[in-house]
Amino acid sequence: MLSAFVITLTAIVSQAQAAGIPALEITTNESGGTQYSVTIQILAIMTALTFIPAILMMMTSFTRIVVVFAILRQAIGLQQTPSNQMLIGLALFLTFFIMSPVLNEVNANALQPYINEEILPLEAVDRAIEPMKKFMMAQTREADLALFIRLADAEGDFAEPDDVPLNVLMPAFVTSELKTAFQIGFLLFIPFLIIDLVVASILMAMGMMMLSPIIISLPFKIMLFVLVDGWAMVMGSVASSFNM
Repeated sequence: MLSAFVITLTAIVSQAQAAGIPALEITTNESGGTQYSVTIQILAIMTALTFIPAILMMMTSFTRIVVVFAILRQAIGLQQTPSNQMLIGLALFLTFFIMSPVLNEVNANALQPYINEEILPLEAVDRAIEPMKKFMMAQTREADLALFIRLADAEGDFAEPDDVPLNVLMPAFVTSELKTAFQIGFLLFIPFLIIDLVVASILMAMGMMMLSPIIISLPFKIMLFVLVDGWAMVMGSVASSFNM
C-alpha cells in the first residue's frame, strides 16, 4: 500500500514537472491563508475519494435504511429476495433523497465557492463539515452523545453542541442510528410474527406437525405486504423518521 502511494506520488510529480506545473508548492496569500499547488490539491482529492464509502455509511442515513431493509426481508421470510445488491441500491437512492438538502447546502457553501476560487481548500472542508455535523447532531440521542463524551474524557469541554468534534459525534451518531433501525425493525416484525403464530396454531390443531409453518405463512405474508403497499409505507416511514 505504501509503495503504491509512493509510486503514484512520484508519477504525479514527474508529470507535473514535465508539464511545467509546480509539483509541491505551498504559498501564503495576501490574507494570510495557505495556498497549495494544484498537484497537492489533486493528490488530496484522490486520497479523500478512498474515504467515500466510510463517509457514506457512517455520516449519512444509509446505515438506518439498509439495516431496516435487511430486517424487513428477514421478517417476511425471504432469504435472498430482494438480493443484497437491490437492497443496497435502493438504500443508496433513498439516502441521496434524504440527504439532498444537506448535499445542496454543502454544494452551495463549500463546493461552488472552492471551484470559483473564492475560498481556500481547508475553509471549503470546514464549510462542508458544518451541515453534515448539523444533520448528525439532529439524529443523535443525548444519551449516546454523553456516553462517547465521557469515554473521550471530555466532559464539560463543549459549551455548545456544535463544538463536539467529529471523532466523538460520529460513533454516537452510528450508535443512535443502529438503535433506531432496530426499533423500526421490531415494529416491522410484529404483523409477520402474528401470521406465523396463527398459521402454526392452525397446523398444530390439524395435526400437521411435520409441515413447516414457514412454507404456509410465506405467501400470506407476501400477500399482506403487497395489499398494504408495504414498500411505499416502509420507505415513507424511514424517510420521515429523520429529524431534518
